[in-house]
Amino acid sequence: MSCAGLRATFKRELIGYFATPIAYVFLAIFLFTIGAFTFYFAAFYEREQANLQAFFTWHPWLYLFFIPAISMRLWAEERKSGTFEVLATLPVPVWQLVLGKFLAAWLFTLFALVGTLPIWVTVNYLGDPDNGVILASYLGSLLMAGSYLAIGSCISALTRNQVIAFIVAVLVSFLFTISGTPLVVNLVQGFGSNALVNLIASFSFLTNFNDMSRGILEFDSLFFMLSVMALWLTINTLALTHRNRG
Repeated sequence: MSCAGLRATFKRELIGYFATPIAYVFLAIFLFTIGAFTFYFAAFYEREQANLQAFFTWHPWLYLFFIPAISMRLWAEERKSGTFEVLATLPVPVWQLVLGKFLAAWLFTLFALVGTLPIWVTVNYLGDPDNGVILASYLGSLLMAGSYLAIGSCISALTRNQVIAFIVAVLVSFLFTISGTPLVVNLVQGFGSNALVNLIASFSFLTNFNDMSRGILEFDSLFFMLSVMALWLTINTLALTHRNRG
């Protein structure tokens, strides 16, 4: 099976990120924000611990806003500008268009993560951290970013308005993020069984990422992240296919 459409979409989308100053402004804001939260709000130096726990603690909450800001334009902009109709007439399977856009956005997110590597270098300069745990945390962070991105991409395909796509993506991602917190768990325990509580808690990005940030790469957490990506990208593809046929 030819994947020429996927490669062309991926290349077009990735180049599009850096064709304007917006990408560089976004990267600068992301790096500044995560640096401020790590060194200032989390009192990095006052903790006197040679690890990046304070750094990774903020990732789910920062992704909650930064990732929808990336994904909101993926399809909403295409529909608003009318270029989606042009893409729909190309002899390319819809899934290749969806995957190409997703992978380009995911790689752009990876660039943002690579920009934080000086923080890792700083920790190694100041102490002797467990670099295996840090590497596992970076992998978990990248997978979590992909999960947020898949949700945002799907929602972007359902509207022409980027602002609406952003707000809805934040809300949906927020529900996935907090589902394992004590607030939600205690609420569900009031009227649900333990099985239901455990099921809802298992859908939490916080629960699954916290294991990874401790260097624990369990199958359940990896499977959850990959399943979220696969599910939302499939819904994305089906939604666009239905709209194209309509």
